[in-house]
Amino acid sequence: MNFVNVSTYYPRQCGLASFSQDLRDSLVKAGHKVWIAAISDKPYTYSAEVYCDIQQDAKEDYVAAARLINNSPHIQMVILQHEYGIFGGRDGEFVIDFVTHLEKPFLLVTHTVLPRPMPGQRVILQILARQAAAVISMSRRSAHLLEKVYGVPEEKIALIPHGVPAFERKDREALKMLYGYTGRQVITTFGLIGPSKGLEIGIEAVKRLVDKHPDVLYIIAGKTHPVLLEKEGESYREGLIEMCADMGLDKHVQFVNHFLEVEELGDYLYMTDVYLSPYPNRDQAVSGTLAYAVGCGRAIVSTPYEYALDVLKKQRMGLVAPEAAPGTLSKLMGKVLSKQSLKMSLEKKASSYGETIRWPGVAVRYADLAREVVKPPVATGIMKKKAIGGGLMATAKKEGSWG
Repeated sequence: MNFVNVSTYYPRQCGLASFSQDLRDSLVKAGHKVWIAAISDKPYTYSAEVYCDIQQDAKEDYVAAARLINNSPHIQMVILQHEYGIFGGRDGEFVIDFVTHLEKPFLLVTHTVLPRPMPGQRVILQILARQAAAVISMSRRSAHLLEKVYGVPEEKIALIPHGVPAFERKDREALKMLYGYTGRQVITTFGLIGPSKGLEIGIEAVKRLVDKHPDVLYIIAGKTHPVLLEKEGESYREGLIEMCADMGLDKHVQFVNHFLEVEELGDYLYMTDVYLSPYPNRDQAVSGTLAYAVGCGRAIVSTPYEYALDVLKKQRMGLVAPEAAPGTLSKLMGKVLSKQSLKMSLEKKASSYGETIRWPGVAVRYADLAREVVKPPVATGIMKKKAIGGGLMATAKKEGSWG
């Protein structure tokens, strides 16, 4: 099939841009064609697959992009990645101008599903869902919210997990030797750094571990979020470094201050003894960083946000604290570091599930769903729910070849 994916895109550095690039690359490898309608907050030098450039705060660009896609007969399906913050207008309302003028069918991918949305946020997602051919949720909890809070019909919701790269497996101790961490028990958190990531909670939790585990090393890997960097420079990171110094953690917390490409990220994850996900916001519907840690089969300790509760707690492949507090996180990490059998059990469960959410397989699910929604409606071809890879997703009845 021929797709246009509407989202932020590389070289813009954010989770959605990475997600869109991975989805695009995986669909292309499967034989599809994918162009990008890139949402831009400033000028970027894009690669050739970028079909059009939508300036985030230019309302007219959304209408122009929709008309360009409408006038392209080769385009069969649009994939719209939705996150309130990437679109212009109040609560990202300019995306409504795009879908209002769009005549092609589109899949709506929901990256944020708030349980208690503001009225404007609720209306925007309701309008998008109403006009979409199908609505993709990445967790059962988000799918439930889409139905109960936003009124999306159950039969319109497809559950497709967040994809992860097919990381090359590497030996933990060999990596520690390579990076100079031999003899250390390594805890990691990665991603773009900002106040919403709960890093202060993580640092305080590690402080409580040091007495019983003097060999512990907490690696915080990733650059400062570009928006925060533009507004405040490195003041937030510098504050964290000062916090570590005040707590006597200079030898127990290390910052890796750059954007991690997939190979380097895989190295840090595979040398990890405990992956810590300390998000303080319970409404966090999706976490690409947590999905990556699962994909590498890591033992994970997390605060109780929506995605962690759905993926880790229900699957029993990670430890979820009852609250986003240093004391509870510290106790759980201490259990993993003290009990080799527990760590190995968590890693085995995460690794097994991680195999089912690698990008090649996830991209197949996107393509299958797209084929289904563009098929002419017939009595035997309606969408049904089917268990795949531990989750439900809308898929077609298997009747012959889709070509």
